[in-house]
Amino acid sequence: MNATIRRRVVVGALTLSLAAPLAACGNDHQEASEGKDHIGLLLPENKSTRYEKFDHRIISRRVAALCLACKVDYGNAQSSAETQRTQFEDMVKKGVKVIILDPVDARAAKDWVDSAARQGVQVIAYDRLAEGDVKAYVSYDNEKIGRLQGEAILAALGPRAASANVVMFNGSPDDPNAPSFKKGAHAALDGKVRKIVYEKDVPEWSAAIAKKDMTDVINSLGPQGFDAVYSANDGMADGITEALKSAGLKNVPVGGQDAELPALQRLLNGTQAFTLYKEVRPEAETAAQIAFRLLRGQSITSLTSTTADSPSTAHVPAKLFKATVVTKENLKDTVVSDGVVRTDWLCTPALAAECATLGLT
Repeated sequence: MNATIRRRVVVGALTLSLAAPLAACGNDHQEASEGKDHIGLLLPENKSTRYEKFDHRIISRRVAALCLACKVDYGNAQSSAETQRTQFEDMVKKGVKVIILDPVDARAAKDWVDSAARQGVQVIAYDRLAEGDVKAYVSYDNEKIGRLQGEAILAALGPRAASANVVMFNGSPDDPNAPSFKKGAHAALDGKVRKIVYEKDVPEWSAAIAKKDMTDVINSLGPQGFDAVYSANDGMADGITEALKSAGLKNVPVGGQDAELPALQRLLNGTQAFTLYKEVRPEAETAAQIAFRLLRGQSITSLTSTTADSPSTAHVPAKLFKATVVTKENLKDTVVSDGVVRTDWLCTPALAAECATLGLT
């Protein structure tokens, strides 16, 4: 009996010892295969209304239309590169093989993008060109956008342009698109205006910093020391127009980008001269289509008509869309007719007269 019991104990222990690693292997396999039909989507921040309201929804819906079995794993970094790194690495660990990444910090993303690529993960750079081994890039012709902004400043100044002093608030230093916007804007403005009297790259595209700096410019140069303000986006334009209003300054052309609702309302009340309308839907849907094709091992050549270079990677297959300048005069025929903004949201009681004049109500 004792010998029999001992044999049973040994056999039982051996069975458990063999089962344990098998169970562990099973868990590892389950974790690795969990993301097999998943597409990762990592967006950089929620200060701009577009990411939650448009990009996330459009990409998710397009993926669902292309693939009933597919699921979009979503994360928003809320302007933190470290948060985004954690989100990215969690997706890789889960087994997600295709990730659409709009980087908070394109340079910082290089190490983890390269590490993921070595593990067979394919990354699509979205809106901003992440450094590292990315398989595709979907965005806009950002230098052309900057040029359009500069040209719109000149148009708003009209005959005063040649003698005008201009203030420039450029995008965040860690955003890879910002230098392209700036380069394009300078290409349009340099030699066409009298002087750029103040220029700054604004960290995190902060409206609060832009407002403070604009106030300092007014105090330093005086209310007659500048004639127009270039703002790389609508969020900063919000802070800039607040500073101008507080100083009692009117009729100073201010430009922006993104066609956000508050900016469109500023077009109506005359405190902002223009914004740039970048159609999010074709950008987002193209990113979703590329992600699905990569997931299924299909060619993306027909979806990437050009290439783009980052500081670390040349000739990334790319699709770059065009933007449109929106002013008070063409607002109805652009963002309203395209359904980007509802007139009942746009036309508040304070803007009822302007909306009626433009035939919006």
